[in-house]
Amino acid sequence: MIKLIKSGVYYTGGKLVKESVAFMREEQKREAVKGTLSYKILSAHNCGDEQNLKLRFDALASHDITYVGIIQTAKASGLKKFPVPYTLTNCHNSLCAVGGTINEDDHLFGLSAAKKYGGNFVPPHLAVIHQYMRECEAGCGKMILGSDSHTRYGALGTMAVGEGGPELVKQLLGRTYDVARPKVIAVYLKGRLKKGVGPHDVAIALVGATFKKGFVKNCVLEFIGPGIANLSMDYRNGIDVMTTETACLTSVWETDEVTRGYFIQHGREEDFKTLRPADPAYYDGAVVIDLSRVEPMIALPFHPSNAYTIREVIENPREILQSVEEAGNALKGGGRPFRLLDKITPQGILVSQGIIAGCAGGTYENIAEAAEIMRGKSCGCDEFSLSVYPQSQPVFKCLADNGYVSSLMGSGAIVKTAFCGPCFGAGDTPADNAFSIRHTTRNFENREGSKPGEGQLSAVALMDARSIAATAANGGILTPATGAVYSKKIKKYYFDKSIYENRVYHGALKPCKGAELIYGNNITDWPAQIALTKNVLIEAVSVIGDDVTTTDELIPSGETSSFRSNPLRLAEFTLSRKDPSYVGRAKQVRAAEEVRRSTGALPQDILNKVGISLPNDTMFGSCVVAKKPGDGSAREQAASCQRVLGGVANIALEYATKRYRSNLINWGMLPLVAGKLDFKVGDYIYIEDIISHVKNNDGAIPAKHISGGKVKDIYLTLGALTQEEKKIILAGCLINYYKS
Repeated sequence: MIKLIKSGVYYTGGKLVKESVAFMREEQKREAVKGTLSYKILSAHNCGDEQNLKLRFDALASHDITYVGIIQTAKASGLKKFPVPYTLTNCHNSLCAVGGTINEDDHLFGLSAAKKYGGNFVPPHLAVIHQYMRECEAGCGKMILGSDSHTRYGALGTMAVGEGGPELVKQLLGRTYDVARPKVIAVYLKGRLKKGVGPHDVAIALVGATFKKGFVKNCVLEFIGPGIANLSMDYRNGIDVMTTETACLTSVWETDEVTRGYFIQHGREEDFKTLRPADPAYYDGAVVIDLSRVEPMIALPFHPSNAYTIREVIENPREILQSVEEAGNALKGGGRPFRLLDKITPQGILVSQGIIAGCAGGTYENIAEAAEIMRGKSCGCDEFSLSVYPQSQPVFKCLADNGYVSSLMGSGAIVKTAFCGPCFGAGDTPADNAFSIRHTTRNFENREGSKPGEGQLSAVALMDARSIAATAANGGILTPATGAVYSKKIKKYYFDKSIYENRVYHGALKPCKGAELIYGNNITDWPAQIALTKNVLIEAVSVIGDDVTTTDELIPSGETSSFRSNPLRLAEFTLSRKDPSYVGRAKQVRAAEEVRRSTGALPQDILNKVGISLPNDTMFGSCVVAKKPGDGSAREQAASCQRVLGGVANIALEYATKRYRSNLINWGMLPLVAGKLDFKVGDYIYIEDIISHVKNNDGAIPAKHISGGKVKDIYLTLGALTQEEKKIILAGCLINYYKS
C-alpha cells in the first residue's frame, strides 16, 4: 500500500528513479533540485539566501481562538494596518457555550479589527477556516500562513503553513518567516481507489507510515504521479489537510484540469496555474502510495498514526483493542477503569457515536456519499448517534438543494452548521468510556473533551465518512464501506457565491479611517515580560515521561477556548490534565522571581536549596521537561501560558514540531535540548552567562544540575537560532523585541 524511499530520487519520465541508479552529474542534480514545485514557490517568496529562507506570504488566516492574541500582540508591537490580506474566521468558539459573553465579545473585537486595520471577517457558522480559504483565497503558486496547524491548501497549488500566532505577527509587521530550506519529499500516487475507500483512508495510511519514523518531519510533501488524475478535488483536499499529522512543514500538489475546474467553479479561474515539476526533478526521499491497494482505515486512540485497516481490527479485535485499553488506563490513572474490550459483541465491535465534520470530513463529496450509503437505512434509536457538519454554508446549501440533507435527516442523522468543535473538544463530547468514530483531524487523548483528572476518558478513532456511514447503517457495528451497496454517482456540486457576498465583511487592505477596536471585559493585554538576564536559574516544575507531549496536554482545548483572549485566566489551565500541580509550582517560582526583582536577591529558602553562590543578575524561572513536546496544534498558548506563569525554558530530547519550538522562542523561552533527561520535579539548572551562549549560538552550553543537594556538571544545547530569534530571546519576547 505504502512504500518509503529514504534515499534521494529523481522524477523523470513520469517515474521515480533512485539517485543511486540515475547516474546524474553533479550539475544536473543541482538543476534538478531547482525543478521541484516547492523550490520554485519558495524561491518566489524568499528574500533571504538560498539556504536560509526569509519568506513573505501572500495572505494570512486566523480563527477565533487565535486572532485576538495575534492582534493584541501586533498592536503592542506597533501595528498600523494589515499589510497583506488577512482573514479572521469564527469556527472554533462559535457556540458561545462557556464564559457568558466572552466568545461573542471576541467576535465583535475581530470585526472591529477587520474594519480598523483592513481585513476580512467571516461570521460564526458560515465556514470553517480552511474551507473558506480554499474557496476564496488559495491560488496556484501562492503561499498562505495560518494560525492553525491544519493550514494546508497544497491540493490547490498553494503552499500553506500552520504556525503559532507570533509568526503571523511578524508578517503583520512587515517581517519575514525565517526557516532553513526544508527537504522536499515526493509523494508519488498511482492507481485508483476502490469504491468505499475515501480520502481519510489514504490520509490515515500516510500518517501511519510516516509519523512514528519521523520520516517527513519539517519537510515539504510534494504530491506527484499519475494517481492524482484519479482523485477529485474533495478527495485531494481531504488527503492534503491531514499532512499536518505527518509532522511535515507544508505540502503542494501538481495541478491539472481538475484543479482548473475547481477555480472556475468558484469564480476564480485567474488564480489557476499549471504546476508541474521539471523533468528531471530531485527529491530528498519519496513516499509511494498505490491507491488501488488502500483499504478502509481506522486510527485508534490516542493518535492519528495509530493506524490499522478496519479489516485487521474486526479480525483481531481483542488483541488490538486490548493494547489501546491498557494505554487508556495508564492515562486515566485510577478510578473506574477505561474499557474498550467491552465494545466487542457477538455481532461485532459496537460504536457509540459517529461524527463527520470540519476541514477534513465536512466536504460535499464525503457527506453526499455518506448520504447515499445511509439512503433507506436508519441510525437506530439506541446509543449510537450520527452528527454531520458541512464545512461551509455553500456546501450545506448545495447538499440541501440536491436532497442529501433531507436524506440524512430522514435516516436519523443530525445535520449542523460549520464548526470545528468536534475536532478539539468543544462539541459532541462522548460519554465516559464511549467509543466514537470521527472523520476529523485528530484523536489525541482527551482532545474530544473528556477529563481524566475527573475520572473521564472517551475513546476516539478516526475513520473516513464512508465507513462511518456504513457503520451507522449497520446499527453502530464497526463496518468498512467497501462492503456497502450504494450509488457512488452523486449530483454535481455548485458554489453559491452570494452566501459570502451577503454576509462576509470584505475589507482586506481597506482600513477604515476612525474605526476603533471594541473590547469585551475579558480581553486583556499580555503581561509585561522582562529581558533575559546574564545568568539564569531554572527550576523543573513538571517532568513528563511520555514519548510525545501534545499541545493539547500543554494547554487543553475545548472549555479553555473561551479564555484565550485573557492570558492570565487561560494560564490557570496549563497542564491541567497532564500535571494538575504544575500551575501552583510555577506560581511559587514566579513569586520568588518577583522578590528577586524587587529586593535584588532571591528568597533565602531558594538559595539554601540551590546551595551554590548566585550573582544578583540571575533570573529565576520555571521549566517543563519532556521528551518530545509540541506535537499537534499550532496554538501559541502552549508556550505563552508557561511564560505568563514565569516559565523561561523547556528542556527536551527533541521538539516535535518546528512551530512549537518557534512559539517558545517568540515568547522569550529557551528551547533547550539535553542528551538525556534525568531531571526530577524540584531540580535546579543553573546556566552562567546565558546571554553570551545565546548570542554566540554555542553548540554546547555548560550548566549545573542541582538535585537533592548534589551538583553535577551537564551540557545543554539550543539548536540553530537565526539572528532575529537570538534577539527575541534576549529581549524577553517578541513584543519586547519589536518595541525596542
